[in-house]
Amino acid sequence: MAIGRLAGYSTQQVRDLERLGAIPPAQRSANGYRRYDHRHVVALRAYRALAAAAGPVLARQLMPVLLTGTVDEAAERIDELHAAIARGRSQLREARSGLVAVLVEKGEVFEERDAMTIGELAQALDVRPSALRHWEREGLVRPDRASPVRHYGAGAIAEARIVAALRSGGYRIPAIARILDQLRSQGLTAEARELLDQRLAELTRRSIALLDAAGHLHEFLNQLYQTATEAHPIA
Repeated sequence: MAIGRLAGYSTQQVRDLERLGAIPPAQRSANGYRRYDHRHVVALRAYRALAAAAGPVLARQLMPVLLTGTVDEAAERIDELHAAIARGRSQLREARSGLVAVLVEKGEVFEERDAMTIGELAQALDVRPSALRHWEREGLVRPDRASPVRHYGAGAIAEARIVAALRSGGYRIPAIARILDQLRSQGLTAEARELLDQRLAELTRRSIALLDAAGHLHEFLNQLYQTATEAHPIA
């Protein structure tokens, strides 16, 4: 299939993307064969570029929306992708700064009257109390359970802040557990910094890839706009 070679996909991949609504449906000839044209090449290249920037799952979800929605809706969804990457980068930088701040604060004098309940700590971290309970079950946070009500002292508050910071940076529980073990015994380690830096580099790569995808998406959306105008000309 020539269209597959032009877009860098196999025949089956093209048919799968058509079935998923990621590219326009092909016309059928009298003998039942699919007929693709330049529109499909443009759509496939836009999908490929979007998948490189945002991942294939999101690309498969977004392309049908771009195909069937208005140009304004399409532009809004693309803006949301840029905003999501920007938010992720901001959260990651906060995680890196927060990690250092927490380690510094661990050495400060802590008064027991400053201990927090689970509700107070959840509010301070902007997470649900259920998240703190889950972190406790995973051994990430260790509140005082001497009484029926959980109380979070200096160490538990510091650990909860570290977990919240790393979760906001996109890290999973096993990686956070490993970092916490290192921080408890060694302080801020090279591996902890490296993991955060790797995540930041990945967001930078996605941001640049989205810029590359913008050209393909512009051609794709411009083609859709022209088709819609021809079908419903402005009086």
